[in-house]
Amino acid sequence: MDIFKSEFIASSPNIKNCPNEFIPEYAFIGRSNVGKSSLINSICRKRNIAKVSGKPGKTKLINHFKINDSWYLTDLPGYGYANVSKTVKKNIDKLVRDYFLHRKQIKLIFLIVDIRHKPQDVDLNFMSWLINQGKRFTLIFSKSDKIRKEKFDAKDYMLKIKSKLNENPKYFITSSKKKEGIEEILKYINGHNIL
Repeated sequence: MDIFKSEFIASSPNIKNCPNEFIPEYAFIGRSNVGKSSLINSICRKRNIAKVSGKPGKTKLINHFKINDSWYLTDLPGYGYANVSKTVKKNIDKLVRDYFLHRKQIKLIFLIVDIRHKPQDVDLNFMSWLINQGKRFTLIFSKSDKIRKEKFDAKDYMLKIKSKLNENPKYFITSSKKKEGIEEILKYINGHNIL
């Protein structure tokens, strides 16, 4: 898929304030500091369309980016550790839950995990919550440039997820730095780009 236009549309504190245009929407979420913003910048073909920060918990709102005037890429706040108060964490949790439970435009959910780590409880718990809500997701392993390929066994990782969650989601291996896996994700989105 060619990306000829990508633009930031809105940051929303709740789903009522999200864009009301009924076009396909692709949600990106992951643990804080997993490389989500860098991945979104690579997909959008713009270096700083999503703000990258070394500090976990930078994204606290639902950010919508309109792609090719035909679909939305949605950047959601990270779950898990973030250097914020309990009140802010509670608000972010509610924001994310409300989005997945009530946003009807969602076509695909992309859950991003850091390729360098074994399945984390916080990731597995979020996957389990999605499954319990009847929501299917696609995994994106990020930061593949930071590990030697022979040190990562995708099959082993997926077996652990299957054994704990009884799920076997599709996955992509990516590197924002090397642009690895980006075209494959875009092709996947293109194949689901109908409401």
